[in-house]
Amino acid sequence: MGSFVDARHHGGRWRVRIEDIDPRCVPGSADQILRTLEAFGLEWDGPVEVQSQRTESYRAALEQLRAAGATFECTCSRSELAAYGALTSRYPGLCRSGPRRDGPSATRLRIEALRIFTFEDRFQGPFSCPAGSLGDVVVRRRDGVFAYQLAVVVDDALQGITDVVRGADLLESTGWQIALQEALRLARPRYGHLPLLTEPGGAKLAKRHHAVPLDAHRASAELLAVLRLLGQAPPAELDGAAPSVVLAWASAHWRPAAFHGRREIALARRTGS
Repeated sequence: MGSFVDARHHGGRWRVRIEDIDPRCVPGSADQILRTLEAFGLEWDGPVEVQSQRTESYRAALEQLRAAGATFECTCSRSELAAYGALTSRYPGLCRSGPRRDGPSATRLRIEALRIFTFEDRFQGPFSCPAGSLGDVVVRRRDGVFAYQLAVVVDDALQGITDVVRGADLLESTGWQIALQEALRLARPRYGHLPLLTEPGGAKLAKRHHAVPLDAHRASAELLAVLRLLGQAPPAELDGAAPSVVLAWASAHWRPAAFHGRREIALARRTGS
């Protein structure tokens, strides 16, 4: 909702992209996502773009990176990386001088260790991330699947995206995307990272924490709830209004200053008998 309202507030186009190159994608989930967006009044502009139809573009970008010497092959297994704590932190550079063994390999982008990535986030303000804390990101997995970081950078360029508006959980990975944009000589879009709605203890919303799914029958009420969490203060007269009316008000009165600098907003736990 935040990205939709932000685009409409500035007279921009709101694009929808189905990121389905991960083998874990559940069949039919894309259609369910689109129907949910429609039920909540989130009408997109132009055709729905699908990542699985762009593999040749990702392959060409990978070859460009390889030709420039910007990548290396890595044969490290998950168990080896886990031993170095690298599944949750930076890659330790084990294969930077060459693969440690024969066999399937992932392709990683070389990240200059002393580099500091900086950019002005529209919602979070100035942001800096030392490259040394990121490590060499995977751009093609061991199973041959192109990684998220490479795919979205290529997608944004092909679609002419000027503004990326997304959750604050992706704030740090913007450094990788900036490095890829520079290596591929692509324009850098503006970034705006919205605060995440979390459980009272700070955990992400998830089924295992008893988070409930969206209810299309309560679309307007749920849109209004999110607006209030973001400090937008919609008037009481909007209670019961159609989703399109709620979104039109939100687009006209969008105030990012109300949540500027916040990465998380905790939901209050409701109790009852």
